[in-house]
Amino acid sequence: MKRIIAGGGGGGGGGAGGAGEDMSNKRRRNANAGEEQEQQQPAMYKKARITSSSSSSASACHKELSSAAASVAESEWQDAQWTSLPDDTVLQVFNLLNHRDRASLASVCRTWRVLGSSGSLWGSLDLRAHTLDLEMVSALAGRCEGLQRLKFRGGAFASSIVGLRARELRELSGDCCGHLSDATLSMVVARHGNLESLQLGSDCERVTSEALKVVAVCCPKLRRLCVSGIREVDRDSIVALFKHCTGLTELGFLDSHSIDEGAFVGATSLRFLSIAGCRCVVSSSAALQWSKLPNLVGLDVSRTDISPIALTYLLAAPELRVVCALNCPLLEEGSSPKPSASSKTVLLSRFTDLNEGLEALLGTRESNGASSSGRASSKRLDREVAEWTEWMLSHALLKIAESNAPSLDSFWLKQGTAMMLRLVQSAQEDVQERTATALATFVVVDDENATVDSARAEAVMNGGGIGLLLGLAKSSREGVQSEAAKAIANLSVNTEVAKRVALEGGISILAGLARSPNRWVAEEAAGGLWNLSVGEEHKGAIAGAGAIEALVELALKWPAGGEGVLERAAGALANLAADDKCSMEVATAGGVRALVMLARFCNHEGVQEQAARALANLAAHGDSNGNNAAVGREEGALEALVHLTCSNHEGVRQEAAGALWNLSFDDRNREAIAGAGGVEALVALAQGCSSGSQGLQERAAGALWGLSVSEANSIAIGREGGVAPLITLAHSDYEDVHETAVGALWNLAFNPGNALRMVEEEGVPALVHLCSSSRSKMARFMAALALAYMFDGRMDEVAFGLANVESNGRTVASLDAARKLALRNIEAFVQTFSDQQALTAAASSWAPATLNLVAEDARIQEAGHLRCSGAEVGRFVAMLRNSHAVLRACAAFALLQFTMPGGRHALHHAILLQNAGASRVLRTVAAAATAAVQAKVFARIVLRNLEHHQAESNTVVALS
Repeated sequence: MKRIIAGGGGGGGGGAGGAGEDMSNKRRRNANAGEEQEQQQPAMYKKARITSSSSSSASACHKELSSAAASVAESEWQDAQWTSLPDDTVLQVFNLLNHRDRASLASVCRTWRVLGSSGSLWGSLDLRAHTLDLEMVSALAGRCEGLQRLKFRGGAFASSIVGLRARELRELSGDCCGHLSDATLSMVVARHGNLESLQLGSDCERVTSEALKVVAVCCPKLRRLCVSGIREVDRDSIVALFKHCTGLTELGFLDSHSIDEGAFVGATSLRFLSIAGCRCVVSSSAALQWSKLPNLVGLDVSRTDISPIALTYLLAAPELRVVCALNCPLLEEGSSPKPSASSKTVLLSRFTDLNEGLEALLGTRESNGASSSGRASSKRLDREVAEWTEWMLSHALLKIAESNAPSLDSFWLKQGTAMMLRLVQSAQEDVQERTATALATFVVVDDENATVDSARAEAVMNGGGIGLLLGLAKSSREGVQSEAAKAIANLSVNTEVAKRVALEGGISILAGLARSPNRWVAEEAAGGLWNLSVGEEHKGAIAGAGAIEALVELALKWPAGGEGVLERAAGALANLAADDKCSMEVATAGGVRALVMLARFCNHEGVQEQAARALANLAAHGDSNGNNAAVGREEGALEALVHLTCSNHEGVRQEAAGALWNLSFDDRNREAIAGAGGVEALVALAQGCSSGSQGLQERAAGALWGLSVSEANSIAIGREGGVAPLITLAHSDYEDVHETAVGALWNLAFNPGNALRMVEEEGVPALVHLCSSSRSKMARFMAALALAYMFDGRMDEVAFGLANVESNGRTVASLDAARKLALRNIEAFVQTFSDQQALTAAASSWAPATLNLVAEDARIQEAGHLRCSGAEVGRFVAMLRNSHAVLRACAAFALLQFTMPGGRHALHHAILLQNAGASRVLRTVAAAATAAVQAKVFARIVLRNLEHHQAESNTVVALS
């Protein structure tokens, strides 16, 4: 079954008497992830964040070095052999670590503190994973005197770069620069006049041509400038760049709205130009002008509306070595020009062979009569062209992947995948990182529903991509680690790829990355573990790799600003908690406390949803471990879940209700939930979820079902108006929903006051419909039992007591009509499980074989998971004496279901029946000459079941 309806564990429902022990104890369980896929939602991140961060850290060897150094510091060695290491060796160790680990090692001793501040260790910083605030700047400023390369994230923090006092800065690269203004950019370049490379990525919409003029004046040594998303690049700014930056060889204005194409006349130093994604049309006159630039060897016009005629002009350029024209609609609509056989220009497009073109660029072209200096110059040019081409291709492929156009399927399978797998092996870290992001992106076809394209995912796998990505995940560079982990995570949504990832050691690698101090790395690694944990076959390996401890640490480690990490960690823990053994390990590692903290204090809806789901799955093993009770004992857990049922987010409400459903299986939890306002909250949820998802409706009804096990709660649910919404949910066409709703109504009907409310709220027609028409045998069974409770006579006294003299006649008539309808359908229900010929044969002989035949025809397998209390069993025994033959047959039928050998709680029910003296009543029914044949035979089968359980108990006692 997808959902087990059970009793037992947690002390629920057993024994006779007591307000809390007189209802059926029923519970929804999520323990089997393979059977309920919706409980195993994979993580999906389609839109790639280029989330490389500070330098390096998560490489296994680097971690070992850092860990070893920490151990040295703590062990108080007296001989201190490590102090005798040569300074060069220590510097090499420092050079393998990121700035955090360097600072940690520098605190070991005075010598290492001096070496740790060496300028040679601080030539490059990647701060994209960090907030470049005043505190960070203050901590780094003293070490950045010789800083030459810096990466940062967020235009809002660009002004802080000045505080680093990195006068020797040569290369500056920024991501997510949407908030970067002209004033800030001007201030930064004014303080860093030695810049040779400036790259500003993604949506620099606030940067204008005026700022480009300032860059030109302040950075005369600039050789490379690449700005993405600038709205307009005018003639004056382009002229200023080439006037003041005489060594400017590489220029890129990507995804710009407008560029003055005719302003490049004086760009004699320009060797590489990219206008990829420019919204203006590349005119023939501009192409003709660019073809005459004396040193232009590389041009990227990808994702533009360049025309075939303009391309013809470019291909005729004498010095041009490569034209990148990927995803250009006007070129791909019909026949397009291609380089002649004698041309040295390589055209990279969807209608040419990309790998062949790149191979041609990587090949060394030498003239036979060239001098050694000429050959060296040619090799250098070839290398520069190849590196620039790799950079531009990786950017183009990422942008095309982000467009997610269905028309590109053929391109990805024929060329795109192979090209990305080639680029991911580039020696350039930026290319590796961006290509890994493209792999993570192109495989996704629907990020909302966590769907990947199987053909694309398996093409990556069959091309050796999993091994390549796992290799990148072990890189010393955190940006590469992060994007590689993201790609592995998205690809692992495909079950075949997930198996390959596990086979090639990916689980251990991701578990290691989940411990990274870099938030982006840890986030993507946790996402990979989340997706892998969907597969039952991977859960043991994930636990064995120490990932559970790492995930719990993540849940406690990022209290603010780390919602992505927290959501993925909680999601992975939720999947793992669905496994009984793993759920114990989650609890042992402190997972209960961590998840409750997230549910209580995190305001991010995604985190709340996954934390509630994890708590629901932890609580689903109440009969095999103590996690259910442990969650209930955790301070604030139940109150937090009750509060989450009022969330504005449907997913949060759904998972919180599911957790309360499972937790209500425990007696103490059940009453504590009610004490925390759970009845009122869940009734309100049920009242408002009629237009919600199937899952929300099922869980809302299920939580009320669980709470209604206690008669006090049952009365409170009726008083709060819970009957009407449950009747509405019982009308649902979804089997899971109406089955769960009728289970709750069955419990509520035990109370005469609730039974009367059900009549008044038109519950009888709803139950009759389910009893006769539902495809679920369990729904039909419980609907029949609810109707039996309503009309076994107990409700009549309440109804007549409430009715006044004038309306008494109408009340009686209304109840009589409802009673007749109910009894008629109960009778029809019981008959559907009875073969008249077999019943007659059994009644005449009582032979075991004939009884077995009737019992197997009547048996509802799922009913064996129901656990009834002593009060309920007593009510069915009393019903055996009822004046209505239909109710006697229904009671005997119910007791047959509850005592059939092999049922989960059959022995429990047998003991309750024996304690209630039911054997005498059953014999009376079985022997009654005037009793209906169903009642007689079913009663006889129940007697046989009791004898079986008695004998079984005696055998167990004798053996013990």
